[in-house]
Amino acid sequence: MSADNNKPDDVDGGLALDKRTKTKKPSLYRVVMLNDDYTPMEFVVLILQRFFGHNSQVAQKIMLHVHQKGVGVCGVFTYEVAEAKINQVMTFARQNEHPLQLQMEKE
Repeated sequence: MSADNNKPDDVDGGLALDKRTKTKKPSLYRVVMLNDDYTPMEFVVLILQRFFGHNSQVAQKIMLHVHQKGVGVCGVFTYEVAEAKINQVMTFARQNEHPLQLQMEKE
């Protein structure tokens, strides 16, 4: 201890600095559905509800947007989540013999 009995020897009276590093937020990606002439609208609504968690009303709105504009956003996710959702949906669509296509676009 130093002559001042209230402070340990290793304290210099300075400010303690926070040494935490800041983590960068992950990039986000849009999962985009493309329109085709073969996948039934009901199947698209099912996909949007089952895999993207949309309620019936939102799923209908997205489906109509895809049908009318040719493309629509299903959701925005980190790269890994977007990739997994695309793979799950594409597998499910192929199992049901539909040519549905999804793409990933950086936000």
